[in-house]
Amino acid sequence: MSIAKRLASQTAIYGVSSIVGRVLSYLLVPIYTAHFAAAEYGIVTGLYAYVSFLNVVFTYGLETTFFRFANRPGTDRRELYNQTLSLLLLSSLGLTVLLALLARPLLGLLHVPPGHQEYAVWMALILGLDAVAALPFARLRLENKARKFAAVRLANILLYIGLNLFFVVLCPAAERAAPGTVLAALQPFVKAVYNPTLGVGYVFLSNLVASAFTLLLLARELFDFRFRWPGRQFLGPVLAYALPLMLMGLAGMVNETLDRILLPAWLPAGFYPGLSALAAVGIYGACYKLSIFMSLVIQAFRYAAEPFFFSQSTEKNSPATFALVLKWFTLCCSFIFVGISLNLNWIGPLFLRRPEYLTGLAVVPILLLANLFLGVYYNLSVWFKLTDKTYYGTYIGAAGAVLTIILNFVLIPVLGYLGSAWATLACYFLMAGMCWWLGERHFPVPYPVGRLLAWLAAAAGLVLAAHFALPPLAGWLRYAPGLGLTLAYAGAVLALEGGPRLLRRAA
Repeated sequence: MSIAKRLASQTAIYGVSSIVGRVLSYLLVPIYTAHFAAAEYGIVTGLYAYVSFLNVVFTYGLETTFFRFANRPGTDRRELYNQTLSLLLLSSLGLTVLLALLARPLLGLLHVPPGHQEYAVWMALILGLDAVAALPFARLRLENKARKFAAVRLANILLYIGLNLFFVVLCPAAERAAPGTVLAALQPFVKAVYNPTLGVGYVFLSNLVASAFTLLLLARELFDFRFRWPGRQFLGPVLAYALPLMLMGLAGMVNETLDRILLPAWLPAGFYPGLSALAAVGIYGACYKLSIFMSLVIQAFRYAAEPFFFSQSTEKNSPATFALVLKWFTLCCSFIFVGISLNLNWIGPLFLRRPEYLTGLAVVPILLLANLFLGVYYNLSVWFKLTDKTYYGTYIGAAGAVLTIILNFVLIPVLGYLGSAWATLACYFLMAGMCWWLGERHFPVPYPVGRLLAWLAAAAGLVLAAHFALPPLAGWLRYAPGLGLTLAYAGAVLALEGGPRLLRRAA
């Protein structure tokens, strides 16, 4: 099997859990936006923003570290797994307890009304369970057990979706059901398990149950290890490699999620008439979900690409391989950017069920392009991981984080959540540019930078021109312009970049 075909196959399998599974979970977005007001959904958005930060702290780069050390000659992979998982178990226990104790002040930072301290406690437990599961998942990836990885991930998502549908949709409907109907027959059971005052708390409770169930599915990988107290000889090199990755991850989370934390603090009172700051966070968070279609592709790609890049590092033609991967990754992502941006007039209302959420759709193309550059950065970052210079990732991430904070501080009071979207795009563009510039000096790869930037400029120009030039249409005609221009862009890419020839070679 060719290198490109093998990577594509692995990406497709991982995509079952990360893309298909997440797409299924995105079906919850119209449910949330139909059942929760923007201020309520703002609680979900804000808490999960904190979770993104804390997830990096809980795992502190040990997944990538495990890959790197496992691929070193002479490494005892079983002993490495034992010690790394032991370290993760100890740290997760301590951090979970600490976070649960800080539940009240954490909710205060989000301006969450008092009386829901259990939300933060549940999130602490979710973080601990997910951190423990991270290394068994990494082991499955290392052993190329992509199918089990995908099956466990998908089971987690399906359970999470099912519990959300039960508590958010079925239980309230059963409570309101007229006597004699099918749903009315469920009322005794619903009264025993459902508390309507919990509201959005059922989103977090569903996540907690799904995370616990995931550990049960990973029982073989969890019980197939022996606890080893991490000694100094082990901790020194592991933490030296991992901690810069953690700092890089924290900086990345600043760039990805800090805007949803800063919005309620820096948005001027009355900026959006009739909306509270928490409601603005809810609208921005709901619209952000539409941009995450891009990051789903990136996530699936990363699951397959990280072990792939490490395994290819000793090959003579690895730079050419890395350049080819970046080229087609970028072109595929540019197609996603064009496709979603040009069809927001009908995609938006499908996912955002209340008119108040649709007011934020202008941020979606900006965030799509931002996530595209984030994916480019992940591709380019292979150089400092293969050369063991992970501290460069920390510098790049820190530069992006500083820019994110400055631009949010300047733009939120002027542009609201639109300013946060522009700050995200500027940050990821800077990070990708810095990573490419430094990589050229330490690990040269013949990336077709100029050609790819030209395609991205063409994609952005097409979206911008369509926004101002296309007239609003009604009925089925509203689908035609966006879909037609998307197919035209895809056709141009394939024709000019040798797409048919590549497909024939892969087959």
